[in-house]
Amino acid sequence: MSSKGQVVMPNEMRKEFKEDEKFIIIKNEKQLILKSIKDFNENLKEDLIFAKRTEKAWKRYAKTGFIEMNSSDFIKILKKLQYNH
Repeated sequence: MSSKGQVVMPNEMRKEFKEDEKFIIIKNEKQLILKSIKDFNENLKEDLIFAKRTEKAWKRYAKTGFIEMNSSDFIKILKKLQYNH
């Protein structure tokens, strides 16, 4: 961040946006989410659901950490869960 509070967005990330496009910034502790205003109202409900799920996941991670495994083991666990419900 510059001394004026400006943040640089890498070129490959700004290709989808137009010059002078307006954004909203959602702050969650030390996390910032940049959202185009044109999409904000249309996707607000989905964004809030995603933000809540992400927050819950980070809280679980802070308490217990994540488990690393390869994809085939992960799929086996998913299949077991599917059959149990």
